Amino acid sequence: MNKPVDVALIGGGIMSATLGALLSQLQPDWDIQIYERLSDLALESSNPWNNAGTGHSALCELNYTPERADGTIDISSAVKVNEQFQVSRQFWSFLVESGALPEPTAFINPAPHMSFVWGEVNVEYLRKRYEALKDHPLFRGMEYSEDARVIRSWAPLMIPGRTKSQAIAATRIASGTDVDFGALTHQLTTSVVAAGATLNTEVLVTNLNRQRDGLWRIKLRRDIGSTPMLPVTARFVFVGGGGYALNLLQKSGIREIRGFGGFPVSGEFLRTDKPEIVARHTAKVYGKAAVGSPPMSVPHLDLRVVDGTGSLMFGPYAGFSPKFLKSGSLLDLFASIRWHNLIPMVAAGLQNLSLVRYLVGQLVARPSTKFAELEQFFPDADPKDWYRITAGQRVQVIKKDRKKLGVLQFGTEVVSSKDGTIAGLLGASPGASTAVPIMLGLIEKCFSDRMAAWKPELQRMIPSYGIPLSEDPALARATLARTAKTLEIAE
Repeated sequence: MNKPVDVALIGGGIMSATLGALLSQLQPDWDIQIYERLSDLALESSNPWNNAGTGHSALCELNYTPERADGTIDISSAVKVNEQFQVSRQFWSFLVESGALPEPTAFINPAPHMSFVWGEVNVEYLRKRYEALKDHPLFRGMEYSEDARVIRSWAPLMIPGRTKSQAIAATRIASGTDVDFGALTHQLTTSVVAAGATLNTEVLVTNLNRQRDGLWRIKLRRDIGSTPMLPVTARFVFVGGGGYALNLLQKSGIREIRGFGGFPVSGEFLRTDKPEIVARHTAKVYGKAAVGSPPMSVPHLDLRVVDGTGSLMFGPYAGFSPKFLKSGSLLDLFASIRWHNLIPMVAAGLQNLSLVRYLVGQLVARPSTKFAELEQFFPDADPKDWYRITAGQRVQVIKKDRKKLGVLQFGTEVVSSKDGTIAGLLGASPGASTAVPIMLGLIEKCFSDRMAAWKPELQRMIPSYGIPLSEDPALARATLARTAKTLEIAE
């Protein structure tokens, strides 16, 4: 068997690329191996036409600012997500400045972020949300209007054809962005390989075993032709294989994965590439989910810039498949069931019957019913201009809970062994946008003995490292201005 590698990254998505980029900066002498079972990187959740393709910074996503029982707005989740996105922006800025990433327009472009609602109750909610956020340093520049003429100047195609008596309101932040995480994944990985790492595509990891010497034995085979390969050993393993992370962590046998399950949800979007339509909507506009709908159902009409060309996407429309990856197996869900996660999965299912009803409703909905949802954003939309695309698979985390036995979690979670030699990422949104802080948390947990030596370099790459920007308005303004200049986006 060959010499042990220092780091094995399983999965060729944004998470592995980010962790590889961080570790190659912190420890340039380490041997890093990347394993991707498909023929190219970012073909699953990190692909811009699947789940990743926006900059989740909570500027417009209303599910991050719920209304409390007393009518006030809770902005804590929005602040947290925005903080995380600013950390990602700082790291990308550092890599651009150092030449590790190319021209920033290759992966990030300006796209104002808007929230748009209709109906008196929702207008009142958005007004209160605006008042709660407008003076916060991370939401500086937020505008609010109930005037159709103003909203039309922000998003021209959203007003024509709308009933004049309809109560509407919108907020807008010009400094929003569109991020192509597929392109970013490729560019980060290219920089990691240039620094000495090895990328292995069309290689499937079939098993993980802990050896007596503490090293991880990684069993491999060629995905095309199922050709067996010699196993490798690694000192540290990161499982960033999207929906397959649960399966591989279960195979590793670590105690920390016990009780975890996954619930797959597929998605569809309507898309148009017609230049004359795209030219009239250069923003990302998020609405409010229907009462009783899950957070993943928040409707949005998005500008997406991929390979320098803009398109519009509207959705999501939920679907169901037992696959854990778009290219996965119909047996994925059933193969993930273990004795230790059966009760949490059943309990989570019984507590989320509204989600089941939502999925069933989406599955049986007529195309005309689905298109009517787009018309609430774009009243003059023509079905001939739009076509349906299938997005990636999201695998929502199910975990043990003392009170409820099991809960369905709409977020991401890092699961690592007690000794920190293996870790994996489970879950979905806002994953890609917060990849840098998520991987920093993993590094702090799994490489705690090296943090004292690494801290100066981390602070050089991410100047606000360890300092909440929300608690330091001057630092927040300076950070946003610096990264905006480097990334060539609006401040």
